[in-house]
Amino acid sequence: MARVTYLQRSDLPDHTALCDRLESERKVPTANIFRALAHAPQILDQFLSYANAIRAAGISPKLREMAILTVGHCTNSEYEIAHHQSHGRKAGISPEQLKAIAHFEDSPLFNEEEKAVMALAKESTLQVNVSDATWNRVAAFMDQKQLVELALNVAWYNSGVRIMGTLGIELEAAYR
Repeated sequence: MARVTYLQRSDLPDHTALCDRLESERKVPTANIFRALAHAPQILDQFLSYANAIRAAGISPKLREMAILTVGHCTNSEYEIAHHQSHGRKAGISPEQLKAIAHFEDSPLFNEEEKAVMALAKESTLQVNVSDATWNRVAAFMDQKQLVELALNVAWYNSGVRIMGTLGIELEAAYR
């Protein structure tokens, strides 16, 4: 059960621009995480800006979603996994790969670059510090801009699962 109420547009009469932004930039109906964060509207507005910048980064959408889904599996975040499986499919992750992400290390469904990205996401999520060996494995495939973007994506989605866990954000019925 959520620890804060999920706000509606009608609960935010002084923040119609933010509500309009949510509806234009995100799925309708508005996801529970955003409805919960609406208790802090100024921060939510900046949260959306940062999220959009992360999403617009130049890293391959398929690799980005593999990293995000790895974060979701490492943290047992049903919400993260459910929301990003559809993004992953749109980015080119096969249904078989989606099922195998939790055990990517042993799967023949992923190439070395994909495994390197997911290994970095896993190590960063579970241990915080990433070893030189893991970093160098990914660096063989990416330039420095892409490496920074990958690190920012992994960190961003780690913060998201921690927000959801702290606030007890529930998965919307459409995703169950």
